[in-house]
Amino acid sequence: MRMARRRLILAGLGALCLAGCAGGKAALPGMDLFGAGRLGQRGADSPFAPGTARGEDVDGLTVGHRLMAAGEYELALRAYYRAAAEQGATVDVLSAIGSADLKLGRLNQAEMVLRDAIRKDERFVPAWNNLGVVLMDQGKYAEASRVFRTAYALDNGSSELIRDNLRLALARMNATEQDTPLPDSTFKLVRRGAGEYRLLTKQ
Repeated sequence: MRMARRRLILAGLGALCLAGCAGGKAALPGMDLFGAGRLGQRGADSPFAPGTARGEDVDGLTVGHRLMAAGEYELALRAYYRAAAEQGATVDVLSAIGSADLKLGRLNQAEMVLRDAIRKDERFVPAWNNLGVVLMDQGKYAEASRVFRTAYALDNGSSELIRDNLRLALARMNATEQDTPLPDSTFKLVRRGAGEYRLLTKQ
């Protein structure tokens, strides 16, 4: 009986000590009960999803798209490579890698990766469209027009972004053939998402 009472007293003292220690740590600004920083708090411009404690908790492809939109193309490429390690070299990942390479000025690399994406899935519209953008940057207007036309046909003509790219490519091809000034234009990269094709980067 006496031994049981002693154990209860020791347990009570231990609980009080823990409560005191916890109270001291909780009083420190920016620290939780265990002394860890508030990792879940993120600024509005963070590329990671709200409420996540670490960037690794977010899909690499999603992080890459957000970094592309922020103009952080080198970081986006790293995120896409991480997605490839996590998911495998899917057609979405390959298309995204090629698009990041394009933004970094690595046109030959971008063309190679996007052609790999098309070989993996010949009906994947974003890879066709983004390959067309690469070819335009290389001055291959006739081939780019054919590639955009393929993307537009595969999409059944439902994407205004791809239609605009095709129209601009045809205008540039005609201007080259007629030796007239090239029209000023901005070609748009796209990605797949929620049943439609969306801008991969902000222009």
